[in-house]
Amino acid sequence: MHIAPHDNQNQPIVDTNHPLVPLNYFNIVKLTKGQSFEYAVPGYETCVVPATGTVNVEVEGVTFASLGNRTIDVWDGEPEGVYVPVGAKVRITCETDATETFIAGAKYDKVLEPFDVRADGLDVVQYGSDDTKTHRKIKHILGASHHDKVGRLLVSELYTVGQGGWSGFPSHKHDTDRLPDETRHDETYNFRFRPNYGSGVQMLQREDNEPGDAYHIMDGSTILIDKGYHPCAVLPGYEMYYFTILGGLSQRSLRQYFQPTHAAQLHTIPGIMDMVAKFK
Repeated sequence: MHIAPHDNQNQPIVDTNHPLVPLNYFNIVKLTKGQSFEYAVPGYETCVVPATGTVNVEVEGVTFASLGNRTIDVWDGEPEGVYVPVGAKVRITCETDATETFIAGAKYDKVLEPFDVRADGLDVVQYGSDDTKTHRKIKHILGASHHDKVGRLLVSELYTVGQGGWSGFPSHKHDTDRLPDETRHDETYNFRFRPNYGSGVQMLQREDNEPGDAYHIMDGSTILIDKGYHPCAVLPGYEMYYFTILGGLSQRSLRQYFQPTHAAQLHTIPGIMDMVAKFK
């Protein structure tokens, strides 16, 4: 479930048909100025999102220039992304001194058209409150506004607002296709903290009111969510970010099932229903 921070040397952290999250794909690519990286992922649509730096992205001869505007870290500006059709050949070239670029993917069987999402095309929602320790901002790169242009992939960046607090609460899951209550969506996170020596905890509870597991997450940790309820928290005095990949089994729209024990909390956290709607 927890993949510790490491230098993946531009090789997939979550490869195709992963035993835990077969609907997801995830890579982190690090380049310096002028360097390029090429890839193609048969059977998966992908999205290129620079965490830092600026890149040119070529998709089967179509160029999306100067993608990305963040220099220092993921708090330094707004995200941008390029949607890449299933199996397409991609070339990423670094324009700035360096880049760290995320590649998110979801299993899909149709070939669509590439497109870019710039800062002014994000779906942004903020919910929660300082009082409930749930204050959070979500920046959807491939969110509801791109529903008709994407197959099964949802890509977002999630930020705790302020220092300390909970995310992914009230606890929910999405591991079973049983419409209209729930959909099967595999999920992959990559965490960052500010300052970067901060840390937090990822909980995973398989069944309501049964013992679960907890993972100590650090800057660069990757978490794989195959099933179960999965809230997370950051230590007081630190800010937390996580890059989120969701891949649906039968549809793109996400239907979350909230843990019965804590479902009443839906009525105590401001704006949470707007958050739910933006993932659909």
